[in-house]
Amino acid sequence: MEQIRAAVSEVLDDKYRARERGLADARSLIRASANAIRALHRGEFDAADGLMDEAARLLGALVEVLGEHPDVMYAGFIHDAAKEYAEARLTAALVRREPLPLPAELRVDVPAYLNGLGEAVGELRRRMLDLLRAGDLEEAEWVLDAMDGVVELLASLDYPDGMTGGLRRTTDVARALVERSRSDLTTTVVQDRLRQRLEQAE
Repeated sequence: MEQIRAAVSEVLDDKYRARERGLADARSLIRASANAIRALHRGEFDAADGLMDEAARLLGALVEVLGEHPDVMYAGFIHDAAKEYAEARLTAALVRREPLPLPAELRVDVPAYLNGLGEAVGELRRRMLDLLRAGDLEEAEWVLDAMDGVVELLASLDYPDGMTGGLRRTTDVARALVERSRSDLTTTVVQDRLRQRLEQAE
């Protein structure tokens, strides 16, 4: 019995240390990604890039630490951290009108990538509302079109939730955000046209 205890304890102790290190890195990764998104909304692109680079470094450390423990590697907290990182990178690309990086480029698995893309729709809604307040209707319309494109892509991926990390729910939330955003944009456009007509009449 003592031999068995020693043998299994060695394996589990190693796995536990890797898990604890992974949890710490995952929390730091999520924090860096969230701060990067906030920097993007403030227009601080250099700061956002630095934070996303830090998140990428932490993701690489996660992969290295947990590489020998695939059961821990694919645990929920790793998926959440990778999703947040993907969301930050994809939001940055959409805000800048750049080509979207692929999952392999970000070193995240497909479920985390797709859910990150879906959650980027919420960040785009925030950007669209900021643009409406600034009176930039043309850019706001482009953002809404981008949101539409993301939802259309996600809705076309008809796979079981077990394969996609619950993508169906993420897509439903994103679709609702798009419809609310479309209503907000339409109202603003109508009000702007009315304002212009009143000014012309005066």
